Amino acid sequence: MRLDHVSYAVARDSFVSTVQWIGSALGAGFVDGGVHPRFGTRNFILPLSGGTYVEVVTTLDHPAADRAPFGQAVARRAAEGGGWLGWVVSVDDIAPVEARLGRTSAEGHRVRPDGYDLRWKQIGLLELMEDPQLPYFLQWLVPTEERPSAGPRTSTTIRGLSIAGDAASIAEFLGEPADHPLDQIDVTWVEDEEPGLVAVEFATAQGPVTI
Repeated sequence: MRLDHVSYAVARDSFVSTVQWIGSALGAGFVDGGVHPRFGTRNFILPLSGGTYVEVVTTLDHPAADRAPFGQAVARRAAEGGGWLGWVVSVDDIAPVEARLGRTSAEGHRVRPDGYDLRWKQIGLLELMEDPQLPYFLQWLVPTEERPSAGPRTSTTIRGLSIAGDAASIAEFLGEPADHPLDQIDVTWVEDEEPGLVAVEFATAQGPVTI
């Protein structure tokens, strides 16, 4: 299973400062990702080496943010003070995940500032909202060279994730072994009062950075 990206959610009034802070910590500037009209959100992204990226996301003042599960999840995390919303795994075919979860995926899209319409399918937000340790799944509907992880802006890579939760539950949800659920990414299980993605460790040119 491949890590696609990690998502950091904040309130609208903290959006720009958070983008600047994380960019400074990782030694590279984010780019405007655009608006998610179906979810009532917008993001800035930082493509990293290794085929992953960091997303900083906030809600829009739009009814979709109250209706869509993703908008609801972002709003709830922002109301809690902001922080890591979750981790996202990519699959080549989302149909087996749909069959396992018993529902169809939601189609998403956003128009980049250059006009390109980025499209994908995603599923698992409902489970994430109920149990924040869980990831959600994404299948890209655009060529690899158009995905947010294309064209890394830095040599920084994601080295590992620290997750508060139950390794066996996540392994069952992913269908992957508990001792190594992600390809090329170390997962450390930590004890915490609240389940979820606690920290992300990055390897940068200046040394390891944990956020």
